[in-house]
Amino acid sequence: MRLRHADGTTVHLGYCTNVHPAEDLPGVVAQLDTYAVAVRRALGVDRLGLGLWLAAPVAAALAADPSARRRLRHELTVRGLEVVTLNGFPYAAFQAPVVKGAVYHPDWTTPQRSAYTLDLARVLADLLPDDAVRGSISTLPIAWRTPWDSGRAATARRRLDALAEGLAAVQWDTGRVIRVGFEPEPGCLVESTGQAREVFSDMDTDRLGICLDLAHLACAWERPADALAGLRAAGLPVVKVQVSAAIEAPDPAGASEALRRFVEPRFLHQTRAAGVCGAADPADPAYAADDLDAALDARLPGAWRVHYHVPLHAPPEPPLRSTVPVLREALAALFAGPVAGCDHLDVETYTWGVLPEARRPRGDAELAAGIAAELAFARDELTALGLADGGGVGAPGPRAAEGVPS
Repeated sequence: MRLRHADGTTVHLGYCTNVHPAEDLPGVVAQLDTYAVAVRRALGVDRLGLGLWLAAPVAAALAADPSARRRLRHELTVRGLEVVTLNGFPYAAFQAPVVKGAVYHPDWTTPQRSAYTLDLARVLADLLPDDAVRGSISTLPIAWRTPWDSGRAATARRRLDALAEGLAAVQWDTGRVIRVGFEPEPGCLVESTGQAREVFSDMDTDRLGICLDLAHLACAWERPADALAGLRAAGLPVVKVQVSAAIEAPDPAGASEALRRFVEPRFLHQTRAAGVCGAADPADPAYAADDLDAALDARLPGAWRVHYHVPLHAPPEPPLRSTVPVLREALAALFAGPVAGCDHLDVETYTWGVLPEARRPRGDAELAAGIAAELAFARDELTALGLADGGGVGAPGPRAAEGVPS
């Protein structure tokens, strides 16, 4: 979906497909019909944006084959779908039975991470709609925080410099601007926007910037307006926003039974107590745990926020709640004035399949309906801030005749 800001900027809103498990190109195309077309129909729009996730082998194959990229773009266009952003954080197997810390590997000290991200940039340059100003790719914030030393830091820095050079080469070859946003996440080397200002202070900000995940921002207990002001003062562009919400437990001791229903084996659910916002170390074990079960065992003090993406329109039942108020504050701060380059928004709730049983979708149709409801929620939040329907801009081409309904 496209929305129009008062300053004339087209803002792209879509959903991230890392909620789906496809690990090969036929699977990626099949999920377009199973989910994305159903979501588009439910929303009643002619065009739906996708934050496409491509596992590393798929990205490599597409990067090496221009005809395959053209075919994928065609498959998107005939279904009324478009892609301006890719999720390059998970490398592969993101919906495996157990992911946990594996999602942070390979990291930015490795050639594999560099190659994967540049493959994605080459793919995205050919998937972008003709009228899109630029593309964006989100990636992990360098690495998990441990182990870390000066040697690994120097290696990562060289890879970031090479990434900027590679993105410049993609622009030279294709005429398309692709930017990469590093996504602060609890437990990583860069967990907060304050750490982002320190680590990324002297990188190439024409092509590199920040991907701001609003659930992660909430878990760091940062005030959105202050966080965004700090990034602007440091000259770090927000190239992409992931519109997401985490779990909040105002009284964890009284909500332990409800919280235990969210303990599950697939993903890490880093937990941060309110006191962490004043701590020198955002992973201080006095206020932080790397998974929800560890937090429950440690009985962290004060209110908690848990890195567990919950559906935007359906907060957990009391005594738990979601961090949607933080989401609202962040969107208001982002769009109070000129957009200034922040024009890619992705709804990223990848946890539908691990929600407590009573809240989990039963089948593909319920998942598509849930994703559509989230997108409608996000669209309503943005229109409440004054953004208008931008659907008339760059309408998709005609449908193919091969059974893809309009």
